[in-house]
Amino acid sequence: MNNMLDHAVKNIQSENGSGLIRDGVYEKIRADILTCVLAPGSRVFENDLAQRYNVSKSPVRDALLRLQEQGLIDVLPRKGYLIRPISISDAHDLYEMRLLLEKSCTRRACDEASDEDLASLDKFRAAENGDLAHWVTYNRDFHRRIAELSGNARMAKMTQEVIDQFDRLTFVGVSAAPTEAAAEKFVAEHCEIIDALQVRDRSTVTSLINKHITKSQKQLFAVLENPPIVE
Repeated sequence: MNNMLDHAVKNIQSENGSGLIRDGVYEKIRADILTCVLAPGSRVFENDLAQRYNVSKSPVRDALLRLQEQGLIDVLPRKGYLIRPISISDAHDLYEMRLLLEKSCTRRACDEASDEDLASLDKFRAAENGDLAHWVTYNRDFHRRIAELSGNARMAKMTQEVIDQFDRLTFVGVSAAPTEAAAEKFVAEHCEIIDALQVRDRSTVTSLINKHITKSQKQLFAVLENPPIVE
């Protein structure tokens, strides 16, 4: 009996360790795509990535499939994987979807979220000092949280899936103006959105989220005139 229990514990520990490795590899590859270390339009292979991150091919393969679901990678049967180029037309489509979904989420959050949940947004009134990758994470988490507060599980899930596809676009857009003042302006916009949500001002918060996302779109498209990162 003890032997069986020991064996079960070892299996669980092994699975947990394997899961940590897979998540770690996924985060590393994702970060390299996000920061364009793995350049848009380039082809990558499991063997090369396994050597790069000093792991076996299995967690690399799992990570690439997860990244495919997020629209960051295309699978090329028997030819490796393609780091998906940043497409202007796709960015247009994503922004249109994001505007529709986020405006709906913020309006619902005004009506459905509890005072306690709305107060939890206060943690986004400041962004931790760090590199651009930290900023992108902060920005993503803020918008995902608002979607969660909508109270509509299906709409929240759909909105969060769209938001997750914006990480690389956000990085590229913000990298064009990486000054502390620029970051403070974005945080100030988040604070205005939080203020409107907490007083349940549906009209103002809808206008603010529209202005916030539209500004982000204009900033990104100005950068996307750079041919090496677009198709």
